[in-house]
Amino acid sequence: MGATASNTTVQPSKLTAAQHAATPPPGCPMHQDSQPASPPSGCPMHQAAGSTPPEQNGGPPVPAHQERAYEFVECPMKAAAGGDKMPHDIDPANMMPPPNQTPAQDQPFPLPVNREVSTIPRAGSDKKWVYPSEQMFWNAMLRKGWRWKEDDLGPQDMTNIIKIHNQNNEQAWQEILKWEALHAEECPCGPSLARFGGKAKEFSPRAKIRSWMGYELPFDRHDWIINRCGKEVRYVIDYYDGGEVDKQTYQFTILDVRPALDSLGAVWDRTKVAWWRWTS
Repeated sequence: MGATASNTTVQPSKLTAAQHAATPPPGCPMHQDSQPASPPSGCPMHQAAGSTPPEQNGGPPVPAHQERAYEFVECPMKAAAGGDKMPHDIDPANMMPPPNQTPAQDQPFPLPVNREVSTIPRAGSDKKWVYPSEQMFWNAMLRKGWRWKEDDLGPQDMTNIIKIHNQNNEQAWQEILKWEALHAEECPCGPSLARFGGKAKEFSPRAKIRSWMGYELPFDRHDWIINRCGKEVRYVIDYYDGGEVDKQTYQFTILDVRPALDSLGAVWDRTKVAWWRWTS
């Protein structure tokens, strides 16, 4: 992280990512008796809970497994004791199976099951995306073929891995907000994340060109689909090794975040930003 390759400062319009950031509530909304304020009518992805389901309004479906994730935020031990109540299918929002909070058979030490709420709005809901627990991350690595006996890992290492993972996602969202500031007038409520997927072995054309020029290839790639007030827009995120991890912020990845060149609007956005960089 650290320095990011997609520093999209939008000087002409004086817009920043902070304009899209939601103001934090004075207390914990889930413990308040008062009803949340009604969002602007033009922001269907931020409708309050209890309203018409977004899929009935033509919006993206709410990820079922993300809904249960809040149980592991508010009371992780009680949620873990409840077992896996979700069906064993793939969540189309993140292309992952249901969360597995059960320790692996040969796991050498216990891991926390609590989960952290991100700052990233979730399309089709008034809630935020929830990050995986350390136990979920461990199980996910095993499912992808990793074997812990080949590495000398301890509980603190898993804590650090989760913090780096979460920081990477927060940084990626801030970079997306810089691009989305170009569309603040058409989407005053700000964007939300609809779904995402990893494509570590599918290098983007930009990454390939950089490699031909002698630069390193990214160690990972994600495609994020955001909801821009009813319009879906795809972003490509390339992750590059930035060296030593900052022990204070857990940043070490250099991110290259930009709209995918799959629409005239995205081409125009990237052209404008490239021109501003060149002439600034």
